[in-house]
Amino acid sequence: MGLRPKRPVDRRLLAALAEHPVMASIVGVAMAGRFASRSAPLGILASVPLGELEATVAATLAARKIVFVNMDSTPGLGHDPGALTYLKGIGAIGVCSTRAAIIERAGGLGLLTMQKVFVTDRSNLHRSVQSIGRSHPDLVQLMPAVMLRYVEREARELGVPYLAAGFVQEEADVTEALRHGAAGVCTSDDALWDLRRSALRAS
Repeated sequence: MGLRPKRPVDRRLLAALAEHPVMASIVGVAMAGRFASRSAPLGILASVPLGELEATVAATLAARKIVFVNMDSTPGLGHDPGALTYLKGIGAIGVCSTRAAIIERAGGLGLLTMQKVFVTDRSNLHRSVQSIGRSHPDLVQLMPAVMLRYVEREARELGVPYLAAGFVQEEADVTEALRHGAAGVCTSDDALWDLRRSALRAS
């Protein structure tokens, strides 16, 4: 039996993914600036120095984006409860991390959460299913995307929407991920950021 999240998935995420299956992986301040003008409503923010993080988060909020701050890839940002309090204080909407304890704490603070899972084999994913059952993220990021075809059944047991990431470079990769049950994909390839689900159905 699949595990179920402790709270319903935020309707904003479901609505966004229903039309825009691509979540932007935003690396650095310059890329964040480009993301603000694109149609993709969801993003993951990484490699932004701590001193520039507040202004960058504010810019994404002004553009009406829903952005998850990657706590594992933000220079100067720790993984302690104080880091979560800081992110909430600067207006961050969500956080992303491989660490289940961080995800659980962030959810308790009212932040949206995405847990990253690196899949090496089925047993690794089975352990991740158990971890996610405790941390209750809103979304799960599965990496690398090419593994999804081999672990689709186990991925569905996560009980929350999952997005494929890593080596997503063209529309065919997006279509393949959706075919194997993913709610969407994450990619830094900005040529895919404006892709709509309706365009995939028409192609």
